[in-house]
Amino acid sequence: MSIVPSYFKDFLSNIRLSENQVNDLKTGHTTLRKRLEEDEALSNIIVSTFLQGSYRRSTAVKPKNGNKSDVDIIVVTKLDSEEYTPEEALNIFVPFLDKYYKDKYRLQGRSIGISLSYVDLDIVLTSAPSKSEIGILQDRAIISEYTIEEFQQNLLTKSLDNVLVESTYNIFCKSDSELQWKSDPLLIPDREVEEWDKTHPLEQIRWTIEKNKNCNTHYINVVKALKWWRKIQCPDIKHPKSYPFEHFIGDCCPDGITSVAEGIVLTLENIVSQYLIKPFLADRGVPEHDVFARITNDEYADFYDTVCGAAKIAREAFDCEELYDSVCKWRELFGTEFPPAPEPTKSNSSTGFSTRTEKSIAIPEGRFA
Repeated sequence: MSIVPSYFKDFLSNIRLSENQVNDLKTGHTTLRKRLEEDEALSNIIVSTFLQGSYRRSTAVKPKNGNKSDVDIIVVTKLDSEEYTPEEALNIFVPFLDKYYKDKYRLQGRSIGISLSYVDLDIVLTSAPSKSEIGILQDRAIISEYTIEEFQQNLLTKSLDNVLVESTYNIFCKSDSELQWKSDPLLIPDREVEEWDKTHPLEQIRWTIEKNKNCNTHYINVVKALKWWRKIQCPDIKHPKSYPFEHFIGDCCPDGITSVAEGIVLTLENIVSQYLIKPFLADRGVPEHDVFARITNDEYADFYDTVCGAAKIAREAFDCEELYDSVCKWRELFGTEFPPAPEPTKSNSSTGFSTRTEKSIAIPEGRFA
């Protein structure tokens, strides 16, 4: 039984960020961005601020074990990487941080972490962008707080204003040859190695939009499902962490999938069949960077062994003829957030179908399994 749509729909609803968590994220990042843009000392060196990370890409899942939701904010500055060391660039923000977030922030290797009572914020500052990027980085679609999921839903319902929709298309949906900004990564300060390093958050967003389209809008839900699997089944495995794992899923999830369930099975099986040895994963927009660089061969081997077991369970769940058996297998993979199925009775055991007694909660990604 490969089709269990209502169960996957409810599972995805269960692991998503709650409405309160999303509101906390929005309060945290909008307050921070407003303070940055209005700060007398910093406003003159800030080109723009925009969201990145799993929240922006709509691949975040709810936190567990008392952890807080988090959001990444890119702060594009006019600072010249030839004139400022990473340490000097980050220190420019210290008076601002002392004013608004005293005893709540820490300077990290490549970012500034702010830990509030209700949310964690990560400030990632960049050096001055190229001329081809300045207009893009100030575009309304980039600096808006809309996630990929929200853009997608608003495009379907036509509830988002046309200017923003057109702007989003022009930035992310044209052919590669028309996207000049793709060849211009941003530079971020790395205090640990004392140099500026390349990153390309816009390409990560563009790539995810394109991949989700090619996967019939199921891709971001495949990512969420597998992130949840990793969270509950591999709590003691340190690597790969959130984004490296998401990147790996993107490389292994085939285009054209017709359900989240299919995407999960094929992604896990592709990892097993194609990546016995730790691969080099070229970063989106910065291909010389290996996303798996921080993972040791032993850490990858532990992760790979866990994936092998998960792939077997997922295939069994997908191929089950009886719905009850299929749901039990999916619950073995995803835990109690995957809703249970009533035990089969004489009236439904022949078809494997069990009628759900609870209404599924609608979420904006079309088909789910």
